[in-house]
Amino acid sequence: MRTSMLPAMAALLVLSCAAATPAFSQDQSGPTPAPKEVSSGTRFLIRLDDAIVTGQSKAGDAFTAHTLVPIASADGTTLRPGAEIHGHIDKIDAAGKTGHAKIWLAFDEINTPDGWIPLVAMVDDMPGVHSIKVDYTREGEIEATADKRDAALQGAAVAAMAGAAPGMMAKDKKEAAMGAATAAVTAYMAATAIGQELTVGKNARLELMLERSLYFGRS
Repeated sequence: MRTSMLPAMAALLVLSCAAATPAFSQDQSGPTPAPKEVSSGTRFLIRLDDAIVTGQSKAGDAFTAHTLVPIASADGTTLRPGAEIHGHIDKIDAAGKTGHAKIWLAFDEINTPDGWIPLVAMVDDMPGVHSIKVDYTREGEIEATADKRDAALQGAAVAAMAGAAPGMMAKDKKEAAMGAATAAVTAYMAATAIGQELTVGKNARLELMLERSLYFGRS
């Protein structure tokens, strides 16, 4: 009787172990990168070699940059810091034309030991720079950081009083009003970055995010 129960117990043990062990999944979060692939979404730092200034630079102008950190593919193949990047200004809005200066950059190619390969990326951030902000939801739009509206209005009110002072001292109401208005507008524009041209200086650090994967090595 005991002997006849052994096969059944063995079968039950095998089934129990199979149920307790999860099925193997090669990648539960998404497709596995190819051996020499740097996946889209990867972020890395670069340094600009050229200054870009709204009001002076124009769409189509070329620029160069160099990587500041290693970029590694899935199999560990690593592009060392200092790799040259070619890009161009995709779009630029001068403050004198639109009120708010803005810049959009496009990246064309990156130099690797196997030669130049296409680079499709966008600016994601400018680390450590508080006077400039990047909006990645608007294709990497770069613009000057504007203060909150309340702070701008308070600054305008203070400037208006200062601007009105000369006219008030001279008892000239018209001059006082004009002085107040001019000072208020100037202060408000300064506080909200209206009318100010934007400079992304030479040696500025930019964080890029790959929009398409990079592939190291020749196929």
